[in-house]
Amino acid sequence: MLESLKVRNLALIENCEIEFTKGLNVLTGETGAGKSILLGSVMLALGQRAEGDIIRNGADEAFVELVFSMDSRCKEILDELDIPSDDDVVIINRKITPSKSTYRINGVTVISRQVKEIASALIDIHGQHEHQSLLDAGRQLKMLDAYGGNAIEEALDKVKTTADAYKDAMNRLKDAESMAEGRERAISLLEYEVGEIDEADLKPGEDEELETSYKRLSSAEKISENLSEAMNLISSGSMEDAGEMLSRAIAAMERVTGLDESAEELLCKLTEAEGLLGDFSLAASKYSDSLEYDEDLFVTVEERLNKINYLKSKFGRTIEDVLKYRDDKAAELDNLRNLDEYREKLKEECKKAGSEYEKAAGTLSKLRSETALKFTDALTKTLEGLNFLNVNFSVGIESDATRVSANGFDDIEFMISTNVGEPVKPVRNVASGGELSRIMLGIKTILADKDEIDSLIFDEIDTGISGVTAREVGKRLFELSSKHQVILITHLAQIAAFANTHFVIDKKAEAGKTKTDITMIEGEARVSEIARLLGGDSTSAAAITNARELIESLGNG
Repeated sequence: MLESLKVRNLALIENCEIEFTKGLNVLTGETGAGKSILLGSVMLALGQRAEGDIIRNGADEAFVELVFSMDSRCKEILDELDIPSDDDVVIINRKITPSKSTYRINGVTVISRQVKEIASALIDIHGQHEHQSLLDAGRQLKMLDAYGGNAIEEALDKVKTTADAYKDAMNRLKDAESMAEGRERAISLLEYEVGEIDEADLKPGEDEELETSYKRLSSAEKISENLSEAMNLISSGSMEDAGEMLSRAIAAMERVTGLDESAEELLCKLTEAEGLLGDFSLAASKYSDSLEYDEDLFVTVEERLNKINYLKSKFGRTIEDVLKYRDDKAAELDNLRNLDEYREKLKEECKKAGSEYEKAAGTLSKLRSETALKFTDALTKTLEGLNFLNVNFSVGIESDATRVSANGFDDIEFMISTNVGEPVKPVRNVASGGELSRIMLGIKTILADKDEIDSLIFDEIDTGISGVTAREVGKRLFELSSKHQVILITHLAQIAAFANTHFVIDKKAEAGKTKTDITMIEGEARVSEIARLLGGDSTSAAAITNARELIESLGNG
């Protein structure tokens, strides 16, 4: 859930921090106090485009920070983004200057796309634009599928798999049909390429062995010269080579070994050194014999390497890549030589893949039809509770069995009538802004058990409603908040009275500047705010009494 929000120098907000709670969090305030700035600050932190004048007048930069508690889904996304998730929180912040914006998640600088990716698992924001998205048929289909739960999710996975397989088979058939044009030329080219690779008789790892041999052969002369010099310095037979000098040193130490134990230890070390020199001389002599330069072998290795590198430059980075290219082209060559048989084989594959897709899409369509009935029944009851007194809701489904799509072959349309005797029509044609917000609330309510996103923000949910309807909307929001954290901006007392936690947004002038403050209220301060929302004098005894009675009637005082 959203634990806290920090805002600095954003529009009218100078500096504020809000700590949200579980349940229903309500924000109220006078018109123009800046309630929209709060929602705007959350959306800015989550990647919304910043307008040029968003920074508070006189400040150099604006800053917004959101702190969320983290679940396993969020951790998976953070791991995919390579962002640390050691603590049980996700901290998203954004610094906005006149020239740029900087996003960070858990201290790591990220781009807006990554912020939006993690935000999709953390919070769901419903403002006027989001209510309008209810008019989109694709969004409606996702809502219906979400209501269908695991059964539809599994059916969708099967449809996607079979649709991809069918499209792949059709693309291969299309390619095969186009092969007929220029077939002889293609066969000739493939035969040349396959033959060129076969002629080389490549062996995996051969190039690495040749590189080692080439390096050794090309360096043999230099190695031999320096090895001879080292051998001469150790055992040339002169009075000053290392072996002779070491023998003389041993003889000197032998003359004093009986005089002191330390001298005997030093003699032992010299004797060990003499043995090491002997070992070196023997090994160096054998190595020197193996370094005889073979010009014919050098030419052979060089030519073979050139051949292999040429093939790698044409067909792949490694010998394994070249051999794979050869096998792929050989299979393609075989298909071209037997094109008619190949096309018939692909036609059969397409027919089989198409049949499997139709079966999977048909199963999905049947599940959707069954789900639509349950969805209709549940949403109708919920909408009646939201004061749609004569509502008639249904889900229209049209299927086109010729369409191949990862979503199956169904199109759906939410249909509604709110007046007795009127036929149902698409929601997009008849619902007002206020009705859309209540329909969206109803859908969120019936999806509450299936929605994995913990935090929901609602703005303008109370557009165009009042009285009994407002009370029912508040009741539904309160019920929804038992399973999700709900953050709500409202101007209606009947909704605000349901709050578990109540914040008031206040605009005031100080030192010649206007600023917005956000404060959590409770007790008598909350009663006074509810009285103001009821439209009465928040200081009058009657208004206070009405407000207190409203809060107490909901058991939420």
